[in-house]
Amino acid sequence: MCNGHDHNHDTKFTRRQALTGTAAIAAAATTLTASGAQAQDNPYAPPAEPFLPPSDMQLDLARAALVVTDPQVDFLSPDGVAWGAVGKSVEMNNTVDNIERLFKAAKGAGIPVAVSPHYYYPTDHGWKFEGALEKLMHKIGMFDRESPLSLEGFDGSGADYMPQYKQYIEDGKTIQCSPHKVYGPETNDLVLQLRKAGVDQVILAGMSANLCTESHMRELLEQGFEVAVVSDGTAAAMLPEGDGYLAALTNFRYMANALWSTDEVVAMLG
Repeated sequence: MCNGHDHNHDTKFTRRQALTGTAAIAAAATTLTASGAQAQDNPYAPPAEPFLPPSDMQLDLARAALVVTDPQVDFLSPDGVAWGAVGKSVEMNNTVDNIERLFKAAKGAGIPVAVSPHYYYPTDHGWKFEGALEKLMHKIGMFDRESPLSLEGFDGSGADYMPQYKQYIEDGKTIQCSPHKVYGPETNDLVLQLRKAGVDQVILAGMSANLCTESHMRELLEQGFEVAVVSDGTAAAMLPEGDGYLAALTNFRYMANALWSTDEVVAMLG
């Protein structure tokens, strides 16, 4: 009798939980409807009435680092091979200048700075299978280098860093990681370098939002880092297949510990 009573009580409790969850979903739908007009005006704007809890991340300079993915010519310059796909988003976000502001502020604050670049060597073009973007990048020669042991033809190439960033990257203090090969840092030494520097908070920016930047965010979260993504320190391709920047913003809001603007980060680092 007693066990049966407990079982029934548990069942009713479970139903109440389900009802609560249903109410929450309905509330979320209402929120989305309320913010619909705003989304039509600017689909990238934060929701007028967010459903998710606000960030409580507090930047701690003693354990923070700036990480920039792919700050390279092929992504960020009109001379780069990807500009036709990403240029509109880069200009909309003022990404090139914002990344430089982040470099400058991080150096001024004395926190570690790491760059996770993307390079392809001749042997990488022999891969037996590739995803859609990998196929495109290899076809157009994106991030190509002659060899991992040679810088022949590298200076000023699409694989090179943007010229305005070199004063920060090539100062002998910035961590220049080995290249990642697809999107995330699982194939390079970024996590190792950050751990060795005593870092567990990351300010994340770079290119491109829904590919390498998002993949770095996901892996760093899985590795136990606290990650704040800089919303206008990145950009993405806008193609018939979809708006990569909008897709990334959704996932940043869902998963990152914080989503900050360049202005906010510069103020915190000041």
